Amino acid sequence: MSDQPEPSTPPPAHLPAAGTASGRSPRTRLLAGVAAAVFAVDLVSKLVVVAVLSGRPPLRLLGGAVYLTEARNTGAAFSFAEGATVLFTLIAVVVVIVIVRASRRLFSTGWAVTLGLVLGGAVGNLSDRVFRDPGFLRGGVVDFISLFDPYGRVWPIFNAADSAIVCGGVLGALLAFRGVEFDGSRSRDRDRDAEPGDGAATG
Repeated sequence: MSDQPEPSTPPPAHLPAAGTASGRSPRTRLLAGVAAAVFAVDLVSKLVVVAVLSGRPPLRLLGGAVYLTEARNTGAAFSFAEGATVLFTLIAVVVVIVIVRASRRLFSTGWAVTLGLVLGGAVGNLSDRVFRDPGFLRGGVVDFISLFDPYGRVWPIFNAADSAIVCGGVLGALLAFRGVEFDGSRSRDRDRDAEPGDGAATG
């Protein structure tokens, strides 16, 4: 019988990295890409509107279904609660911080797109509040899309950032309804997998 120690079993070749779900990388790049695209579209559209439509009558499109006009909003999205500019500016800052912190544990593609839409829209409107008149944190957000009426009497005038925030909210609600978690798993599947273990423990 040999006295030499038996060779130890080599570790598995592909262990999931620490801090990841099943070895996957967080969807941070996807979130950042979506947010950057939304911000770019929002910024360029506002620059064009200010340069072309400022001081001019609304532009009628699609037989009056859509009007392009320049308006300044000191409230929340869709001209809600105008006059609370500083409050909504601080709320937007908090939203941005929360999303950035959550991105480190984000492995779901759907949630990455959702939070990217909200982040891009929040940053787009936040930049207006910071850099536009009448002053820091009190700037008016440039809105320019009006439906069925040139002056927002049918539906509040909005912009690309507002649209992204609303689309992100709707998509997030659908993901939550389906039980999709930030890590890409489903809460229903977790409950189903936990049932056999719970039964064995109680038996």
